[in-house]
Amino acid sequence: MSYTLEGKTGPWEIVVGLEVHAQVISNSKLFSGAATAFGAEPNSQVSFIDAGFPGMLPTINEVCIAQAVRTGLGLKAEINLWSRFDRKNYFYADLPQGYQISQFAHPIVGKGEIEVTLADGSTKMIGITRLHLEQDAGKSIHDQHPSKSFIDLNRSGVALMEIVSEPDMRSPEEAGAYLTKLRQILRYLGTCDGNMDEGSMRADVNVSVRKAGEEFRTRCEVKNVNSIRFVMQAVEAEALRQIEVWESGGTVDQETRLFDTARGITRSMRSKEDAHDYRYFPDPDLPPLVLEQSWVDAIKASLPELPDERRARYLALGLTPYDVHVLTLEKETAVFFETVAKGRDAKLAANWVTGDFFAALNRLKRDISDPPVTAEHLGELLDLVSDNTVSGSLAKQVFEAMIETGKAPGVIVEERGLKQVTDTGAIEKVIAEVMAANEGKVAEYRSGKDKLFGFFVGQTMKASGGKANPAMVNELLKKMLA
Repeated sequence: MSYTLEGKTGPWEIVVGLEVHAQVISNSKLFSGAATAFGAEPNSQVSFIDAGFPGMLPTINEVCIAQAVRTGLGLKAEINLWSRFDRKNYFYADLPQGYQISQFAHPIVGKGEIEVTLADGSTKMIGITRLHLEQDAGKSIHDQHPSKSFIDLNRSGVALMEIVSEPDMRSPEEAGAYLTKLRQILRYLGTCDGNMDEGSMRADVNVSVRKAGEEFRTRCEVKNVNSIRFVMQAVEAEALRQIEVWESGGTVDQETRLFDTARGITRSMRSKEDAHDYRYFPDPDLPPLVLEQSWVDAIKASLPELPDERRARYLALGLTPYDVHVLTLEKETAVFFETVAKGRDAKLAANWVTGDFFAALNRLKRDISDPPVTAEHLGELLDLVSDNTVSGSLAKQVFEAMIETGKAPGVIVEERGLKQVTDTGAIEKVIAEVMAANEGKVAEYRSGKDKLFGFFVGQTMKASGGKANPAMVNELLKKMLA
């Protein structure tokens, strides 16, 4: 069922395209050797090139080029063996060169696509128009002085991948799903950390509305949205604004807008410039970028398993779609699960990781990079369950002790005497004691009150301190109560 917004004149369809700026993971900038670490002292990571000193010549960082190609391959996109850097000319205080080195007519990556999964389980393909490389600008800081703005050039020259989608999204949910999937792919590839709160990934949201069957109407661009939730809110807010404009007899002007997160509305920023206003021309200091197909092939051969392939493999192991979604959402979670499940029952491993382990993470406010129990130790605990050394309920006790002590499960089982009792004679002795203490209930059971069976199971497990093998308890009770 298609998503529409209701106006006074009936339903309207939303059309959305995203331009995502993703900061490339590299130790130095796109055209200089300055560092890129987040959180450094202002203006402490700035070369003469980044500061726009005259006569400084840019030098291409090969790592950034490889990361862009790697991303293009991960997006199933065309890799252009010939591309070119252009100068995009405009003035802004935090752009010391007076231009940005970008790629306009000839980007490094062409058309690709991403498959997204929606809440109802349906899937949709979203087209990628292009990926091009460009420098980031610096940062203007307006809250440090009552009458002056400060400039931090640490970000100036940092490599960005601008990933432009086709206008294929038709709802806030689809925009959120696309951005979530794109960030997931980049993190799996190791080409961008996707930390939107640090500004290393942000989105320009292009929105228009139309009546069913119409051509596209005028779009507006909502600039620099820095969370998936805000992207979804901005889509809806801007679409509602445009519907109101059209229905009141006005026309939507093509412009750049900002999303006011406090008020949940978009505000006009500036009228939208066309490409010719930037006076693009090939950068005279940089020759065209020419790649060898063999070099691209080598990068392709080194790609990790991507989310879609991993999902398919986990489904083939018999995991539920929910398990698969949760375990593949973040690469670190998938790696943790792989270690736990290696050589073991995948479903048992999934149950423990998504159940007790995730519950412990939430309770302790830890994340997968700082787990309360190592993947190796959790795997060893599953071995103890599988070989009947401990029962499922005892395993939970052992797990909590692992969190408290950091010790291996085998050590805890030995120290605390938690080994499961599988000796038939020992269990029969406990059952005999339980039956002797509850002769009235034994008589009731034998007269037809089958529901009392659970009572005897509970009493036997309690008397054994939870150590008796539950399956053996059930089997022996049936015989002895008969």
